Amino acid sequence: MKSPTQKTPSVEATIREITFGQAINEALAEEMRRDPTVFIIGEDVAEAGTPFKVLSGLVKEFGKERVIDSPISEAGIAGIGVGAAMTGMRPVVDIMFGDFITLTMEQLVNQAAKIHYMSGGKLKVPLVLRTTLGATRRSAAQHSQSLHAWVSHIPGLKVVVAATPYDAKGLLKSAIRDDNPVVFFEDKMMYQLKGPVPPGEYTIPLGVADVKRAGSDITLVATSSMVHVALAAAESLETTGISAEVVDVRTTVPLDKQTLIESVKKTSRAIVVDEGSERYGVTAEIASVIADGAFYYLDAPVKRMGAMDVPVPFSPVLEDQTVPTAESVAAVAQKLCGK
Repeated sequence: MKSPTQKTPSVEATIREITFGQAINEALAEEMRRDPTVFIIGEDVAEAGTPFKVLSGLVKEFGKERVIDSPISEAGIAGIGVGAAMTGMRPVVDIMFGDFITLTMEQLVNQAAKIHYMSGGKLKVPLVLRTTLGATRRSAAQHSQSLHAWVSHIPGLKVVVAATPYDAKGLLKSAIRDDNPVVFFEDKMMYQLKGPVPPGEYTIPLGVADVKRAGSDITLVATSSMVHVALAAAESLETTGISAEVVDVRTTVPLDKQTLIESVKKTSRAIVVDEGSERYGVTAEIASVIADGAFYYLDAPVKRMGAMDVPVPFSPVLEDQTVPTAESVAAVAQKLCGK
C-alpha cells in the first residue's frame, strides 16, 4: 500500500536510483528553490556539507546567506531557528548527531513545541530540525543513540523516521512545508542506501504509514533502519512457511494507528521493532496501540524488540548485540507462530 502523494511518479521515473543522502540533498534544494524563506543553519553545513557530506554543493547554489555555518552551539542554533520561524522564515536546523539534541531541549521542547498554543494560535514555528539516529557505526555511547522517543513524547512536535530514499525526500518536503515544528531523524548508516526516487515533484503526507511487504501470518511494525531488518527477517521467514507483513510507520507523530491495527487484525500476531532503547520506548507506545485496537484479533501477545538498556558500546562485537537483527526478529516471529 503506497501512501497518497501530490503527483504519482511514472513507471519510467521510478527507475532512477539515488542514495538516501542524495534524496535529502535533493529535497532541500527543491524546497529552497521553491521558497526563498527556507534556509539551512548548522555546524559544518556549508563548506563541509556536514560530516556525512549530505549537504554537499548546496552552498554553491544558494550562498552562505542561506546555507549558514554556525558556531558550535546547538542551543544557539536551535534558538536562531525558533526565532526565525516565528518571524516568517522556514529554517532547517542541522544537528549533526542526534545525541546532541540534548543541548537543544530548552528551545525545542519549551519554546518551539508550545509557542503556538501559548500565543492562542497567533504565532507558529515552521521549523525542521534534522538530526541522526542509529548505532553500529563504532562511534561509542555519545554518538550512537536513537532518541526519537524523547521528542515523540512532547505535544506540539511532529517526528519523522524515514526508512528509504523515496520516503526521505517526500517526507522532508512535507516537513518543510508544515507550519508545525518537525524533528526529522535520519539513520546515519543509511546515507549510502540506494532506492528508486522519481525526479519530479512529489510529497508524502506526515502521519501515513506504509505497508512495505504484504503478509498474512504476522505483522512486523518497524521504524527507520529497522524496516530493512524487518524486511530481511520477512524474507527469511518465507523459507519456513511464515508470511510476514512489514509496516513502516514513517512518522511516530502523527502515528497512523489505523494502518497498524488493520494489519494486525489480518495477521493476528505482531512484533514491534525499533532501534531506540526498549525501556519506555517507541515499541511500547505502538504495542499499546495494537493491543487496544486489535485485542480480540490477537492469537499471541504483542512482542517488542528494541535496543538493549545499556549505553551503546564502542566494541564492535558488543555493539552489534545491542540492537535487533534480522535473525533475532525472525526467531521471535517463529516462536509467535508456533514454528
